[in-house]
Amino acid sequence: MGVPQLTAIMDVAKAVKANHVPVIADGGIRFSGDIVKALAAGADSVMLGSLFAGTDEAPGEILEVEGKKYKSYRGMGSFAAMQKGKAVDRYSHKGSGKHVAEGVDALTPYKGPLAEVVFQMLGGLRSGMGYVGAKNIRELHRKAKFIQITQAGREESHPHSVILKKL
Repeated sequence: MGVPQLTAIMDVAKAVKANHVPVIADGGIRFSGDIVKALAAGADSVMLGSLFAGTDEAPGEILEVEGKKYKSYRGMGSFAAMQKGKAVDRYSHKGSGKHVAEGVDALTPYKGPLAEVVFQMLGGLRSGMGYVGAKNIRELHRKAKFIQITQAGREESHPHSVILKKL
């Protein structure tokens, strides 16, 4: 129970490799670097629902809370989505009429046009693939190497001793 997403991707990719079954990473993707890591771990594609949730093109109202703009976000496994008839079969117990919520019904920061978010994600993906010298996902699968790091190493590899400004 509770396998981390990257480990799950690696395990599944290894298990289905001989049968050429595509692997889709679903969850844990918050930044473009997470897309690169998921693909490098063996995923053939990624689900990006929450990354796109705050864009103009996503369903939901734009709300203002304490001077900041947000968009309502409803994950497919949320109770609210199931009440609307979305993904009921996936998250309900057969014949019981009862639903088991696994997603969230929340607010997500407003992000503007989808094109800008996609531009940023693609830029990060290209950069990450460039670090390992991969021209495509198949090469990324082959060339990527993972090294376990400590929490101190993780903190060192991110910006530090500064206050980050949001543009």
